[in-house]
Amino acid sequence: MLSAAHDILKHQTAPENNSHAVLLADILPTLIIKLLAPLGLHLLPYSPRVILCGVCAAGSFLLVAFSQEVMTSLSGVVLASISSGLGEITFLALTAFYPSEVVSWWSSGTGGAGLLGALSYLGLTLVGLSPGNALISMLGIPVLLLATYFLLLKSPDSLASQRDEVFGSSTQQPLIAGENSKPNFNLSLSFSDRWNVFKGLLKYIVPLALVYFAEYFINQGLFELLFFRNTSLNHAQQYRWYQMLYQAGVFVSRSSLHCCHFRFIWILAVLQFLNLGFLMAAVWFGFLPSIYLVFLIILYEGFLGGAAYVNTFHNIAVETQDEHREFAMATACIADTLGISLSGALALPLHDFLCRSH
Repeated sequence: MLSAAHDILKHQTAPENNSHAVLLADILPTLIIKLLAPLGLHLLPYSPRVILCGVCAAGSFLLVAFSQEVMTSLSGVVLASISSGLGEITFLALTAFYPSEVVSWWSSGTGGAGLLGALSYLGLTLVGLSPGNALISMLGIPVLLLATYFLLLKSPDSLASQRDEVFGSSTQQPLIAGENSKPNFNLSLSFSDRWNVFKGLLKYIVPLALVYFAEYFINQGLFELLFFRNTSLNHAQQYRWYQMLYQAGVFVSRSSLHCCHFRFIWILAVLQFLNLGFLMAAVWFGFLPSIYLVFLIILYEGFLGGAAYVNTFHNIAVETQDEHREFAMATACIADTLGISLSGALALPLHDFLCRSH
């Protein structure tokens, strides 16, 4: 949807305003939702939240697909942001009632989403579909989300009785059937309890936010400026390759928890800032001789970002007390959005400054 929104907005407004407008419409709703999560949003029942996610996702596709005005397109981006932000806090909180391995599977799915989303849109447009028609063809995805949640996902209560069965199809229960009996630990948490849990989460939130700050500072401020003339790829193609390799790195590392486990996320934050410093120097001094070196660095950047995400939430899942886990998982997801928001506020002015200076 975001890829299509960029293309559609090119015909509705000045190109230099596209990234700024889409960035704000994409980040602010998610940031607001995640800020509200510790204040009580996480207490709402799961099923209505998932329905709202699906409706907002479908609405975003339709609004952008049929948009004739800038505000309509940006409204579609806002709906997608609501769906994404609400979905993340909902499903991360829901992992508290499942085995800790579910965090790794969730992270792998989010990593694959970025890669497959971009590839599917690219493929649909390459075969001749317009951006609007490409979006309409993807309306089955929100339906699949709802069907998966209500018909396929098993309730936590049913898992224990099915764990020893070879074939569980005869006793499988959709999540909605067991939701009313699912314990909700957060109801017993006072404001003081939540504040204490939040303070304990800072050791996870701060390094993850720093990783995402450096990561998206690179993506938003430097990608377009890492341009090489000694290659057959034009500027737009180079940028698309950067984005694709970044998403590939994120996908691989978010799926690698069983192979590589990091206890101290601070190390990944330091490495990501070294990445940022190196690429900023490369933009300013132009000392990199080949685009393939940048390809490797961006792939490595994606590795660091994905590893920080999956390891942070895995550490929270295994180290947080049972009665605090649901609240902790929903609260800690503010880290990535906070880092992205702060990086956007600084990266876009820096991007404009570097453009004027060179």
